[in-house]
Amino acid sequence: MGHGPAVDWGKDNASPKKEKLGIILFIVYLLVYIGFIFIGVIKSELMKTQVAFGLNLAVFYGFGLIFFAVILGVIYNKICTKYEDTMNKEEIEK
Repeated sequence: MGHGPAVDWGKDNASPKKEKLGIILFIVYLLVYIGFIFIGVIKSELMKTQVAFGLNLAVFYGFGLIFFAVILGVIYNKICTKYEDTMNKEEIEK
């Protein structure tokens, strides 16, 4: 008893641009994360330094990484939605 797909997704014309944006944002996050790892491996004593709100650099940077990932996700979603709206609208208008 196969019901088939609930929705016909069709072609996503924005897919190549979304893929490229995802890779760029991943590289940006990776560079920031590599900075965290670099400090932890090369200058581990620096991680004990009190930075703000009574937190040391390790905890502050770690929370910063989480917050940064969420911000990048929001940015990705906003830009991709714009791509989809403009590029897929052109397909409908044809």
